[in-house]
Amino acid sequence: MAANVSTTPLDARTVERIRAVVVAFESATGLALPLRLPGGELLGPADAPYRVAVNEPWALRAVLRPPYDMRAGEAYVEGAIDLEGDVIALLGDVSRFAISPPPRAAMLAVGRRLLALPRPPRRAHPRRAQLRGRKHSKARDRAAISFHYDLPDTFYRQFLDSRMVYSCGYFAEPGTEDGRPAPGPDGVPGDIDRAQERKLDVICRKLRLEPGQRLLDIGCGWGSLLLHAAERYGVAGTGVTLSTTQKEAADRRIAEAGLTGKVEVRLLDYRDLDGEFDAVASVGMFEHVGPDRLEGYFAAAHRLTRRGGLFLNHGITLGDPERLGGQDSTFVSSYVFPDGGLAPAWRAVRELERAGFEALDVEQLRPHYALTLRHWVHRLEANRAAAVAASSEADYRIWRTYMAGSAVSFEQGSIGVIQVLGSKGATPPLGRSWMLPAF
Repeated sequence: MAANVSTTPLDARTVERIRAVVVAFESATGLALPLRLPGGELLGPADAPYRVAVNEPWALRAVLRPPYDMRAGEAYVEGAIDLEGDVIALLGDVSRFAISPPPRAAMLAVGRRLLALPRPPRRAHPRRAQLRGRKHSKARDRAAISFHYDLPDTFYRQFLDSRMVYSCGYFAEPGTEDGRPAPGPDGVPGDIDRAQERKLDVICRKLRLEPGQRLLDIGCGWGSLLLHAAERYGVAGTGVTLSTTQKEAADRRIAEAGLTGKVEVRLLDYRDLDGEFDAVASVGMFEHVGPDRLEGYFAAAHRLTRRGGLFLNHGITLGDPERLGGQDSTFVSSYVFPDGGLAPAWRAVRELERAGFEALDVEQLRPHYALTLRHWVHRLEANRAAAVAASSEADYRIWRTYMAGSAVSFEQGSIGVIQVLGSKGATPPLGRSWMLPAF
């Protein structure tokens, strides 16, 4: 749970010191902080689409010091601050400050004013990941996946679509004048349920699934792709996951769909899987593998794909071709994705080809994920009470900021998401019409 926070108005001296911080910060960054102090006093622009509620006299001292994303994230999770209004707009403004830091001298002036505020208390952070063992060993990977996915599936239902698809949708509704999908029923552009159904179908079309074939889904989540492929394309499906709660939920869904015996989900590391499959998909698993393990990951996919089969990898990539992600300790790596890591798109293509696949197609879905995340944030906020009841106030806050920050990253292009289609001797038709959305 978030920490208990102050509701008593601040004394005049502390308010003046906070005002001094706000003035210095705006002078240094050009960003005016819209604040709400305990007792209701407002500072900063009155018409801002968001506002930071300062719940403790030391909150700004905790938030405005490096590493900024970790400090600010923990202050929000603990309840020292609240984020009111459009959290995506807020994090978008903050990101511009992070991308182009102000001169050191200007920030030193901010720091001097911060030191006049009370010192933040030292606290343990029980929700922070504490993994043990060799990174990306099978035991540690299982612990990392459990940390991320083994929240109650009722929590995920508060923001995912009706099929429980935890990856970006594929939007194709008629556009408005600016080319974006028309607003859906929740006011966010597009229809998330339709977009996720379309994405599942695009994957099936790219894999050229036919009745009687065997499909493997590496990192199958709650079984959404397997169910869609079995119901619409008549295939037999096998999925693997390291999440106990995902397997239990997937088993229930398979039984409810009457597909027991045709679709199965195994609690198994993909590195321990044997056999060959007509088609292999991996959606949202790439990010968990780690940049240093991609060669073995694509080699395993090649081993599991029969001769004449197809493999599709759907994963988040870095927008900077010269960087690797996942090496630093950040709020996301500490509270959401321990041991995760990102690589630029060219690495996915290179490792696909090195494993022995022929690269048939690469599709960038970055704008689709930005829209998907806006839907998820809106739905989570709308279902806050149910999300907190399903898990905790801290988890609600962690996931709200994580998804809002991710939406900003996709919109700004610092990360993307690509689908790479590889062939192991398959000869699909010419052109791309056969893999385009059918609806």
